[in-house]
Amino acid sequence: MYHRRHHLAMLAAAVLAGTAGTAAAQETVKIGVILPMTGQQASTGRQIDAAIKLWVARNGNKVAGKTVEILVKDDQSIPDQTRRLAQELVVQDKVVALAGFGITPSAMAVAPIATQSKTPMVVMAAATSAITGASPYVVRTSFTLPQAAVGMAEWANKNGIKKTVTLVADYGPGFDAEKFFADRVTLNGGQVLDKLRTPLRAPDFAPVLQKVRDAKPDALFVFLPSGQGAAFMKQFAERGLDKAGIRLIATGDVTDDDQLNAMGDVALGVVNAHHYSAAHPSALNKKFVADFEAANKFRPNFMAVGGYDGMRVIYKALEASKGAGGDALLAGMKGQIFESPRGQVLIDAQTRDVVHDMYIRKVEKKDGQLWNIEFDAIKAMKDPGKS
Repeated sequence: MYHRRHHLAMLAAAVLAGTAGTAAAQETVKIGVILPMTGQQASTGRQIDAAIKLWVARNGNKVAGKTVEILVKDDQSIPDQTRRLAQELVVQDKVVALAGFGITPSAMAVAPIATQSKTPMVVMAAATSAITGASPYVVRTSFTLPQAAVGMAEWANKNGIKKTVTLVADYGPGFDAEKFFADRVTLNGGQVLDKLRTPLRAPDFAPVLQKVRDAKPDALFVFLPSGQGAAFMKQFAERGLDKAGIRLIATGDVTDDDQLNAMGDVALGVVNAHHYSAAHPSALNKKFVADFEAANKFRPNFMAVGGYDGMRVIYKALEASKGAGGDALLAGMKGQIFESPRGQVLIDAQTRDVVHDMYIRKVEKKDGQLWNIEFDAIKAMKDPGKS
């Protein structure tokens, strides 16, 4: 512990010494983006990187009279690698902000660096409630798992689902999803028959799905990280759970827009809760989806909107700080209210977390493609993990 503190103290000293005399003179502001561009979470990196490029294409690379330079680094969602890249970006590249962070352990690994160097850190993907508490310099533009889990639990209770089993990935967001879904369901008079977990890396769903089938719940509630939904859906169908009268309800990560068409008809009818769908009917979102697809030949998902809105938050904060970093940049991020492709968004000034509508959706087929079609919403939902 001493060595870690000593290292962080040296890091802070190096950053302050290196930036003290040069910040005002710099004509370029650098933003360090750390994403899983390869590895199991590569779809997250691909989506956020494409969204950042779309933001810059639409809004230019000049803010407050300075040129914005975006440095994208691949961490493969390996936290030690994330930490090392963040240190390099802060000390060597002198970035004014860090952004990205595909999974919770990666975000948590960088939080002490953000604190020591006073570098705002915009979380565009990771969704464990506790992340914003790990550093006063963390701002989130993605979502939190308690928002989606509570949204799904509320719907289940109102729609005749009495007995459920939960199935989540065995890491921070999964624990959030499991806890907040179960707590809300039981508070409203429902039962959770079993709580199952699968490994974050290379999960095999067959054994746990057999347990679900044996338990015979009314519904199975699932959270899995972006990228695992297609494999899960395949095994759900192979095990015959869709034919056994067990409803599948989920957070929107499972019916990820990026993979939805590849899942096939087994996904039809799955009810899920999330903050963004490519089918969101606003004019702003229709234009966003059209421009994104034209540039990339694939559909934007919830990771893309977290990245796009994250760039908006950074750009507007740079305007407010006149290109300065540190506390001035952080102050410019707090309290922002804007219309996003997902709907209205607020960055809560106290928690630095995102407040937005949580939509209840059903997977439907339209024009030969699968979409998450919104049919209900919990408006302006704060993170239940902080209430």
